Amino acid sequence: MWPSKSKWKDLTPTQRVAMVVGAVVQLTLLVLAQRDLSTRPTEQVRGPKGLWRMVTLINFAGPLAYFCCGRRQE
Repeated sequence: MWPSKSKWKDLTPTQRVAMVVGAVVQLTLLVLAQRDLSTRPTEQVRGPKGLWRMVTLINFAGPLAYFCCGRRQE
């Protein structure tokens, strides 16, 4: 059986701050990766840009994978 889901009001203040910080970091990584994909020439991206756009939508792992493996270094 799955554990019951916590509601926002049930979280402690520390847990709430952690959730907000995690969301801000995740959205920042996503925006930075998408912006980099938009401005970077195709020849400086390893693989299709469309695929990397979809990969960046995977929580923290997608944008980090793009920044580590998806860009060609100049």
